[in-house]
Amino acid sequence: MDFLTSEIINKAAEFLQEKFPVSPKVGMILGSGLGPFADAVENSVQVMGKQVPGWPESTVEGHVGRLVCGTLEGVPVFVMQGRSHYYEGHEMTRLGLPVRVMQKLGAEYLFVTNAAGAVNPNYKAGSLMILNDHINLLGMAGVNPLRGPNLDEFGPRFPDMSRPYDKELIKFAHNAASDAGVSCHEGVYICLAGPSYETPADLRFLRMIGVDAVGMSTVPEVIVARHGGMKVLGISGISNKANLDGSTITTHEEVMEAGRVIVPKLTSILRGVLKRL
Repeated sequence: MDFLTSEIINKAAEFLQEKFPVSPKVGMILGSGLGPFADAVENSVQVMGKQVPGWPESTVEGHVGRLVCGTLEGVPVFVMQGRSHYYEGHEMTRLGLPVRVMQKLGAEYLFVTNAAGAVNPNYKAGSLMILNDHINLLGMAGVNPLRGPNLDEFGPRFPDMSRPYDKELIKFAHNAASDAGVSCHEGVYICLAGPSYETPADLRFLRMIGVDAVGMSTVPEVIVARHGGMKVLGISGISNKANLDGSTITTHEEVMEAGRVIVPKLTSILRGVLKRL
């Protein structure tokens, strides 16, 4: 088991501290097809994740693996253009490294986004969902990013997860969406292991237990963020309608295309939230 240690975290943080011009207040992780948002960062310095010691490298289209530091709406930010996933073969604990480094660099907030499939039949492709909760199905089965020796410098052995997503940030996101004329859902996200998409029976089961959108990321990062005391905002870009009856086929190309529609909406909301910070 490849546990995450303070030595690994410090080595990566020190490398980026030498490269980045500012200490970030907000860390951001961009999901499939949502990377173009990072182009809006001003006075940016860019580093490829594979240059950072120990960084989990992404191999998926739509996740370029670039780290961008600069300012947005006057707020210092650290933006990840894409992320790594459990299904790529990374240890779950290693997926927590980027968030740990953000914490080391001083980030107090985590804005996490993803491309997700609709489970709620009322959701349409191209729409957005603000996360108010999640189901950690992988964690229930024992695959948790906090497994192993606890890093006491970040948080307690048994962190509370009753409020994974910050209520004030959710309010800010809704207000920003309203100002921009963007309609947003609010609901529950679930992370599955992937990389295969869900069967219709999977989706019917997920709907039955209260899930609105499904993906293959986000939850591990949120757990690590909350363990370290960060306030979290989560937004899903809905890439396809719920396929509860097996009448459609889901493809990664479809997910990428939905991202092009979602990015302008997402940009408006995240900028609006930053202004309110």
